[in-house]
Amino acid sequence: MNTIDPLSFKDFYTSFYNRSFLFAKSYVHDDSVAEDIASEALIKLWEMSKSQKIDNPKFILFTLLKHKSLDFLKHEAVKQKSLNHLTYLGQRELEIRISTLEASNPEKIFESDIQEIIQATLIHLPKQTREIFEMSRFQNKEKKEIAEILGITVKGVDYHISKALKALKNNLKDYFPIVMFLLF
Repeated sequence: MNTIDPLSFKDFYTSFYNRSFLFAKSYVHDDSVAEDIASEALIKLWEMSKSQKIDNPKFILFTLLKHKSLDFLKHEAVKQKSLNHLTYLGQRELEIRISTLEASNPEKIFESDIQEIIQATLIHLPKQTREIFEMSRFQNKEKKEIAEILGITVKGVDYHISKALKALKNNLKDYFPIVMFLLF
């Protein structure tokens, strides 16, 4: 067949679909994708035949199949490269978390740097906020008990504790996972 008659496209499609599918599948290794590529290439060829004379439809079909298969494979290569990079980054981040956790010594958490940051942060807080936070976290008093001692509402206690925690969170951001566990 040298040209495609638009009226006989059904016959052309039927006779070349299986060959097109197998060609695409041999490269993309996915039935669904190969079906799409074969159908799209055959439809594209038919659309082309409506506006121009196609002297060698097999050659054009082969070219369309080749380019559609190449596009798919190139896209898959980019996806795989991205996945590999994300896997590498994920592995690296996991290794960092493991080494950080292994290096954490609970007995030394509040030594030097962290203790200094906590003390400096607490000193700069308003007096009532600091007192409420210390009663809550260091003296293990309940919010209701703190409210009764200071003559304020439980919501007031919550406000002061969250204000202190916000300041500590900001100043201890580098030590946050460890401090979160110990203070909260």
